[in-house]
Amino acid sequence: MTSAMTGTGTPAAVRTSVEATDRGDAEAFTAAFTHDAELDDRGREYHGRDGVRGWYRTDNIGVRAHFTLDAIEPGRSPATHVATLTVTGNGYNGTGPMTFRLRDGLIAGLRIGP
Repeated sequence: MTSAMTGTGTPAAVRTSVEATDRGDAEAFTAAFTHDAELDDRGREYHGRDGVRGWYRTDNIGVRAHFTLDAIEPGRSPATHVATLTVTGNGYNGTGPMTFRLRDGLIAGLRIGP
């Protein structure tokens, strides 16, 4: 876990999604999202837990992604957090923002990219 992950400012659902990615744990990753979650990966949209699970299989664990949480800060809207993550694996590699929108302690929305 990076130092940003251990801070009290990182919501539990965000920590869970990062840690589950690194463990390759699809069930834990998906459980961090609301039943009606929306995931936007640079314009490709996925809806609900089934959509999140599909994205996880193809674009996350499917490419052996590993996340390092470099920083997290409050977003522009209430209940949002912008995480800067470094991603490595057999797909996208680089550092960029992920915006998490939370509801009831779970991820209701995730936007990958600016």
